[in-house]
Amino acid sequence: MPVSEAPYKRTYKHTSTRGNEQKVRCAKCGKMVPRWKTFTIQSGMRITDPTILKQVDKRMVHLLKRKERVCPKCARFYNVVEKGKSKRKKGTGRNKRR
Repeated sequence: MPVSEAPYKRTYKHTSTRGNEQKVRCAKCGKMVPRWKTFTIQSGMRITDPTILKQVDKRMVHLLKRKERVCPKCARFYNVVEKGKSKRKKGTGRNKRR
């Protein structure tokens, strides 16, 4: 049983059958990180003004959307992943104070 768990879940399963995985550059800090450790975010431009949306035909507007990968350090700093304490530090076990 691990002593401390991360306050977030990773859905990508890193198994031995995948071999040597590629490293990806973090979109925020530029650090090279293994791909399975990164978090994906969608970045792009949006038109939020309702008056402009009424005037412009949506078929004629091409907004850039791209998938960016962020390292765990930047994901915590830029609130991609919720900052939180591990279960051990929260005190959810038997030694919980009331």
